[in-house]
Amino acid sequence: MLRIDGVHKLFNGNPVLRGVSLDVAEHEVVALIGASGSGKSTLLRCVNLLEQVDDGTIHLDGEDITDPRADPDQVRRRIGIVFQAFNLFPHLSVLDNVMLAPLRVHKLPREKARARALTLLDRVGLAEKAGAYPDRLSGGQQQRVAIVRALVNEPRLLLLDEVTSALDPELVGEVLALIRDLKGDGVTMILATHEMSFARQVADRVCFLDGGLIVEQGPPEQVFGAPREARTRQFLQRITDAGRL
Repeated sequence: MLRIDGVHKLFNGNPVLRGVSLDVAEHEVVALIGASGSGKSTLLRCVNLLEQVDDGTIHLDGEDITDPRADPDQVRRRIGIVFQAFNLFPHLSVLDNVMLAPLRVHKLPREKARARALTLLDRVGLAEKAGAYPDRLSGGQQQRVAIVRALVNEPRLLLLDEVTSALDPELVGEVLALIRDLKGDGVTMILATHEMSFARQVADRVCFLDGGLIVEQGPPEQVFGAPREARTRQFLQRITDAGRL
């Protein structure tokens, strides 16, 4: 479904991605791990065309979405992204937040958009919060709404950028449970995460990034259990010593 080929990205002349290549199959869940600043979030932003790549290409369903002639808005209709911050509109109810893109971007009839939104909110246990405003929700509830807002457009690909980082520890579980359910539904996902145990449980493949490169990738049991690269072993040892693996 997705092919990232030799992608480079610089900020003020400093390389953040240095020739990243990655293929993602339909229904696959790929976890990006690595220290802060390794390029995980930048890679997701490049896939969603929030950042313009400086070299290399990204193909979605065979289309070169990094071609200057590609329409970013049309591309983003097929890609959902959820950030660390919830980014919900505070002046809109939960239901209106979820319905906004289906109505404004996808031009769905209001009743169809409403029905789709309520179905998804019910699925994540938030149907009773449809009329509430974001400031009346817990952090975990707000992040679940943000994920529903991305899912309501039925994206081909879902990008999750450290979606538990802004949550209190006791709220992390409910968001991770939702992501686990999405995997069960066959949703294609790339997730950048610091939750190593979760990446080990839910991902089909784990990619370790360091210095803007994918240093190692493979099944979770191989990357976490028998990493081949010295840099991967060093990173995982530090994670283990910190009690996070």
